[in-house]
Amino acid sequence: MMSRPYDVDVAVAGAGFAGLNTALAVSRAGRSVTVIEARDRVGGRTKPGHLAGSVVDLGGQWVGPDHRRLLALAARHRVALEPQFDAGAKLIDYQGQVRPYTGLIPALPVLALLEVDRVMKRIERMAAALAASAPWNAPDAAALDAVTVAGWLDAHVRTKGARMLMAVAVRAVFSAEPAEISMLFFLAYLRASGGLEPLVSVRGGAQQDRFRGGLHQLSERLADEVGRGRLRLSTPLLAVEQDMDGVTLRLGGGDSLRARRVVLALPPALLGRLAGQPAWPALRAGLNQRMAMGSVIKCHVAYATPFWRARGLAGEAVSDRGPFSPIFDGTPEGVSHGVLSGFLEGEAARRFTVAPPAIRRQAVVDTLVRLFGPPAASPIDYVENDWLAEEWSGGCYAGLMAPATMTGFGPVIRQPAGLVHFAGTETAIDATGYVEGALESGERAAAEVLDALRSTP
Repeated sequence: MMSRPYDVDVAVAGAGFAGLNTALAVSRAGRSVTVIEARDRVGGRTKPGHLAGSVVDLGGQWVGPDHRRLLALAARHRVALEPQFDAGAKLIDYQGQVRPYTGLIPALPVLALLEVDRVMKRIERMAAALAASAPWNAPDAAALDAVTVAGWLDAHVRTKGARMLMAVAVRAVFSAEPAEISMLFFLAYLRASGGLEPLVSVRGGAQQDRFRGGLHQLSERLADEVGRGRLRLSTPLLAVEQDMDGVTLRLGGGDSLRARRVVLALPPALLGRLAGQPAWPALRAGLNQRMAMGSVIKCHVAYATPFWRARGLAGEAVSDRGPFSPIFDGTPEGVSHGVLSGFLEGEAARRFTVAPPAIRRQAVVDTLVRLFGPPAASPIDYVENDWLAEEWSGGCYAGLMAPATMTGFGPVIRQPAGLVHFAGTETAIDATGYVEGALESGERAAAEVLDALRSTP
């Protein structure tokens, strides 16, 4: 029996930065491509919002100096950068007291400060020793993958202040609790971005700059480059059926799409929802089951003026009791009002995702009042995005690995399954978890499918 004719050479599922960058490279190579996307928009885990008359990012927001692909995309489309405001003192809420500090490390008791320095240097050395493309091959990979970050900290960090600060850093980077992720995964994630310090820093780090008008607009420009005619929005993928000659994607509404090769630019947790014929290879299926998404609700709060700046504060704060932490000055350039932007993360996000919106907003404002004083009690606008409640994300910022996942299942994360290839920031070697990583993964996935197409009739 003859196989059904192909609709396209390559079908891509997911119109985030990974899927769009895959499609752009495939189309530029002269191959036909279609991108399907369950949402009614492009951008994936980036998303625009509106606050006090300005555009804000409800998802991915910042760019670091090492994010060369994302910076090149912005330059190509003449989207300007604006620096993350960080002039002035930062605040730490620790053991019931709010204290100002400057520099990277908050004001803690002397012994805790000394230990933080020692532990961070040790973690940086451990991360640097891993092979970025195959951290599971490290000599001590099994031991590191057998313990959570919380377990490692309990065994190696003595002071309460140092343990608290490391827990705050884990929540900020992963949107998860230290007890939820493997130490090996933690170190591998750090290795992909050059260490812990770049991930938690503003100047010289991953939070150095923002995009004027928001990061999400770059996904729109990337979609324009791909060609809107190649995109099918509001089209959920239900099943992936492979045979000897190609792949048939079963889509919502009873439609289907036939391709020579397929790239799934989706978080592993979403891949587990898809029906398949044949079924996913055992290790691929196991990885999909084990990579739960981080838990985060992003919130922006607007005020008539950036009152904290007049007090010499940067608008940056962390708290050991939360629930709203970390916090940054999110004020767009050129406006008269002020914005404080931050996150409910990990356990706090899971607790507040089931709360009424008014209760959630009040918890955010109450935290800001505790940190920044009575003026924070009178916002002029508020907007939030609960990423746990997004059907086609299931959380943010990225998929995470619990103990025994990276060594047992990690080696298949970029491995094709027959005619199906995988992209997405979780599969990136460089800047895993970031838009930069998503773009890198798209380059790699496109190269794989183009090479495969050249070697087949």
